[in-house]
Order: sequence, then C-alpha cells, then structure tokens
Amino acid sequence: MTAPAPGADAGRAVWPGSPTPLGARFHAGPDGRPGTNFALWAGGAEFVELCLFGEDGAEERLELTELTHEIWHGFVPGVLPGTRYGYRVDGRWDPWTGARWNPAKLLLDPYARAVDGEFMLPPEVYGHVRDWPDNDIADTVRDNRDSAPFVPKGVVVEDGVGWPDEWMNDRRPKTPWADSVIYELHVRGFTALHPGIPERLRGTYAGLAHPASVEHLVNLGVTAVELLPVHQFAHEDHLLRRGMRNYWGYNSVGYFAPHAAYSASGTRGQQVNEFRGMVRALHAAGIEVILDVVYNHTAEGSEFGPTLSLRGIDNRGYYRLQGDARRYADYTGCGNTLHVVQPHVLRLITDSLRYWVTEMGVDGFRFDLAAALARSMHDVDMLSPFLAVIAQDPVLRRVKLIAEPWDVGSGGYQVGAFPPLWTEWNDRYRDTVRDFWRGARADVRDLGYRLSGSSDLYAWGGRRPYASVNFITAHDGFTLRDLVSYEHKHNEANGEDNRDGTNDNRSWNCGHEGETDDTDVTALRRRQLRNLLSTLLLSTGVPMLVAGDELGRTQGGNNNAYCQDNEISWLDWSLLDQPEWRSMHDLVVRLITLRREHPVLRRRAFFSGRAQSDQGLLRDLAWFTADGHEMTDSDWHSPNATLGMYLSGCDIPQRDALGREIIDESFFVVLHSGHLPVSFTLPGLPWAEEYELVLDTALEDQTGPPGTREAAEQAVAVGARSVRVYQVRGA
Repeated sequence: MTAPAPGADAGRAVWPGSPTPLGARFHAGPDGRPGTNFALWAGGAEFVELCLFGEDGAEERLELTELTHEIWHGFVPGVLPGTRYGYRVDGRWDPWTGARWNPAKLLLDPYARAVDGEFMLPPEVYGHVRDWPDNDIADTVRDNRDSAPFVPKGVVVEDGVGWPDEWMNDRRPKTPWADSVIYELHVRGFTALHPGIPERLRGTYAGLAHPASVEHLVNLGVTAVELLPVHQFAHEDHLLRRGMRNYWGYNSVGYFAPHAAYSASGTRGQQVNEFRGMVRALHAAGIEVILDVVYNHTAEGSEFGPTLSLRGIDNRGYYRLQGDARRYADYTGCGNTLHVVQPHVLRLITDSLRYWVTEMGVDGFRFDLAAALARSMHDVDMLSPFLAVIAQDPVLRRVKLIAEPWDVGSGGYQVGAFPPLWTEWNDRYRDTVRDFWRGARADVRDLGYRLSGSSDLYAWGGRRPYASVNFITAHDGFTLRDLVSYEHKHNEANGEDNRDGTNDNRSWNCGHEGETDDTDVTALRRRQLRNLLSTLLLSTGVPMLVAGDELGRTQGGNNNAYCQDNEISWLDWSLLDQPEWRSMHDLVVRLITLRREHPVLRRRAFFSGRAQSDQGLLRDLAWFTADGHEMTDSDWHSPNATLGMYLSGCDIPQRDALGREIIDESFFVVLHSGHLPVSFTLPGLPWAEEYELVLDTALEDQTGPPGTREAAEQAVAVGARSVRVYQVRGA
C-alpha cells in the first residue's frame, strides 16, 4: 500500500482509539476501514498534536484530545503504512524546574518502528535559542522556529508485513552459554569493502545477510554476532561541524527502529523487513544475533542539546535531573541519563527489548553502561526496578543478557556484581592478559583466575564460569594488531588534538612504534597475536572476538575510532590474500574448532581443584612451575613469567541431556611471556605418561610437527613469548 498525501483529506476525523499499544499501529478501525491508532505517553503535557506528512512535505496537524493515564491517543482512518508522522507537544516552558515543552519542535515518536531521514542538527532543532548572546542562560530562552523541515519522521509500519507464519515462529534453540563464541562486528564496517558482496548491498543489513558474509562467519566457527548499535541514532553536532559522522552509533534516538542508513532497499520503512531478513539468514546458518543496546542515555545530550524526542515530550519524566532541575544528572558521560526508575521509562525499555525479540527475532542484548540502568535513585542497586523486571519477564529472562558492568558515576564499577541470568564483559580478564603478554606483571596470581573462569568474581549466587565474557579487545580501543604495534594512541584523525581516547592501553609495540619493515619486529608481533588469540580461546568463560582481529586489521593506532566511518574502521578483506594473515585466520579457526570439540575447554561449572568423584585420581585443575612441580603459595607470589595449566577431562562435573557423564581428553597448556626461551619439565604420573603437541605459537605456521610426542618428566624447550598446548596421553 502507498500512503496518501495527508493534505488530501483535510479535516479528517480523529476517533478516540486506544491508549494501548503505544506507538503507531495500523489495523482495521471500528467500521472496518483501515487506519492507524496513535498513542503517546506525555505526562504533564497540556496539548498534543499528531502531525502527518505528505510526499511533498506538506504537514497536516491533528489534535489528540483523548487522554488516558497520561497517554494521548486517537485512531485516524485512512492512514496507511508508509505514512510519515511526528508529534508536537505543548506545556510550560520553565527550564529552572525541568519543564522544556516547545510545540515549535517536531518530535520523533519513541515507539516509531521506522524512521525516514537523518538528524542534521541545524539551530532550528534546538528547543532553546542556541545562539543567544548570553551563553550562561541560552538554554533557558525558548526558540520558536519550526524544526519540522530539518528532522526525520517516524513511519507507520505494518506489523509482520511480507513474512509467512513460520518466520514469526523462527525461534530455534539457542546455543548454550558455555558453548558460545561471540564475534563483535559493525554492520557497515564488516561489509563496506567485502569484494564478494555486491556494491549496492555493502554497508547494509542485506550485505551482512549475503552468503559471502555468512560464509566467513560459519567458516570461522563463531556462534553469535554482537552488532554494534543498530537502533536509529543521530550524529553529534560537534562531529557534523567537522564534516564527520558518528560511526559506532552509541547515540540512540529511536529504540524500536533499525538504523535507516544501514538499509539497502531505500524504500520507506523497508529497513524493518531487511533487518528481519538478515536475522533469518544468520539463524539459518546457526548464528545468533545479539544487539549492543544503549538505553542509558539518548542523542539529545545535555540541557544544551537538541530537542528531538523525549526532551520535548516530558523532560522531567524521561531524564534524571539534578537538584537544580535545569541540569541533567549525567552518569554516562554523554550529557544525560534516562530515569529508568520511572514506570513509563522502564516500560519503554522493556517494550523495546521484547519487540526486538518477538518481532525482529534477536537472541540477546549487550547493555552499554549497564550500571546506569541499575541505579535506583542515585546508587547502583542490584535490586533495582530494571533488574527486577528483567528477571521476572517471561520473554527477556530467556534471552542472552550481557552487561557492560560500569558507568562513569560514583560507585559505577560493578564487575562481578550483576545477578544470575546476567553475563558481564570482564575487563579484569582483558587487563590481566594484556599485562601478562607485555611483561608487565611480576607474578601469575591473577592470570590463574582469569584462565579458569574468574571464580573470584563470579562463583556466587549460582553463577557459572560463562558469566565471564572474556575479551582482549573490543570496538573501543586498539585492535589486536595495534595492541602489539603501538604503545601510544594516535587519534589525530579524530580532530581533537589526540586528547580523546584512553591513555591506559596496556600495549607493547615490540620495539618500534607503528608499522615497520623490520622482519624481527613483525615476526614477534605475529607471535604475540597468536599468544593473545590462543589465551582467549583456551580460557574458561565465553570468548569474544572483534571482527577483523583474525585478519590482522589495523586502525593505524587510533584507539577511539567512533567517528571514523571510512577505511580506518572498515575491514580490509584483502588481508586474507596475504599468507601471514591467512595463517592467523586459520589459527583462529583451529582454536575455535578445538574448543568446540572438547568440553573441558568450555566448562559449565567452576573448577574445584580436586577430583570430582571417589574414583577420580586427578584434580580437575592443577598448576605447575617450569620445573614440573605443582605451584605452591610462594610460587604464586614469586616473580614468574611461566605457568603450566593441567585441565582434566576425566571428571567434568556435567552430564549430557540423557544424564550420561561427559568424559573428555585432558590438556596441558604452557604459557610463557619471558623474552628468552625456557626449559619446562612436563609433569609425570599420575598426570600423564606422554604428551602430544597440539599447538605451538612459537612456530610461524602455528602447528608443531604432526603427532609430535613428548615423554612425561621430560624437559622441553618452550620458545620465548609463546604458548604450547599438549593433549595428555596415558593418564
């Protein structure tokens, strides 16, 4: 169906309609004619107009007079899918008390399923007079210029259009957490340069659904993609003034709408179906879809930011304000914080989450700055309304939930504190592994915890090792290749005089800053990459890779490429044609395969350090020094760059679906970060009679001679800065 020009039906009726569901819902009206019900929560507002827009941009304003429980609503006959719309909301203008209503500003429906257009942020979209001579009070002076010509509009979307019933029922069994391998990627960056994807599909949902994209993911062996934000977002004003754009997307403004710029169709509202098609293609390949979501703040920023949606609907109702209600409480570092303890804000978030699960098919969420969502009135509270609602919700408690367990406010660092059901990004893992391989740690105490699932953080409340999402790199910071190539950030391209981005990189450049032709340096860097990747994929917990790290992707030392929507951030697929990086990719495939084939490498319960049954002869986990003896307390506290880890597959405390005990091979892993080789004595009986070499990162081709075996109690030469993995024989 196509939308008629709103002006063609002047004086059209607005029937009472219904206050539920919120948003714009197309359906048959009480007389059988099709139309759309509009419902907007606007607590404290005095007047609400629904604004419909024709193909020529002509605006028709319809007053909503029905008000139920602070929800303004009405059914408009003849409004069909594809119609563009927005709201104007009026009330008091009194910024000193937090009241910032301004009917001159067209507002995006928070429940809009699709958005047409981009936010470009000229002065007209600000609720206050941005260029007022006195900057100290500029945000208190109302701007009466019309913003409608300069802001995107919501689009009426038909629910489930174009999809058969089996699509809506496509809820395949999820990969268990313990078996998961997450691959963080950017829809645009992953596909923008892929030679196997048609040019018209690059940078889009359809591009990610293309067989060339799916093939790479399947061959790699990952079980889930974690997409950087795909909610409709806006570009910050300071970036637009510099001719740049927000690339990462952590600047949401529409929590139900797939970001329109990632759609290849170019047809209004079709991004919804295109996104669904992408999810379906990934599901068909056995890959789950996890969304990185930003519910802690919005693109409207501080009191000096634009009026795009929530600020103009009810500023005091949606945002946390300071005691001086003119100012925002900012726990996010982005200018504002959503007031999640408010019932209507909590409803907005949970309605959005359920929509993406039940209608868009996604399998889970990673919550940006999740500690901000867990705050009650001020402090982080693990009994907060948000966490309580998620725990009891019959839809949301069944999906994958990942917390970024911190925010920038006081008491915001909460690693290890989130309740059961939640997993967490474990930055303690990141920092420990980085420090070990760059030689910055004097001992291996913390490393033992990180390799074995971080029980010091997560062994409480029934949590499991997979509560720890282990990562060494993420979108924010150096790529893995840059981590071994740069000791300092190089963010000059961002236009902020290299002030942005963290200075705490815990990186080592292997003796030369940046790219070099020195073969010794480049060989060492590749070995360090093999060490880091091997450590990550052999550790207990859920590993997270960043797209391109398996290819040796570089950002030229930029550790904050949030504004680089270009080759700095996009994956360079030509790296696969270079033997050294193809070899790196193949190592990742081999490690993921090894992990998938051996339950001992993806345990569902913490190690106990003892035998799991009366018949068991060996402890499930043991640690060894280079002389082949078990670690003592003094060994853990002594300077040491070498650690042996014995993983017993004989007594894994888990059973299969039929109740049978799971028995696996046992493995012995040696990690050595010293700059010289070390002689390591392999433990004798009862641990093993013989050891078969599976992997040696000291070798450029990443494999030892096939079938190489070493006798127990034999001293073997472990190369400088390397990992060796042995399969145990005869224990």
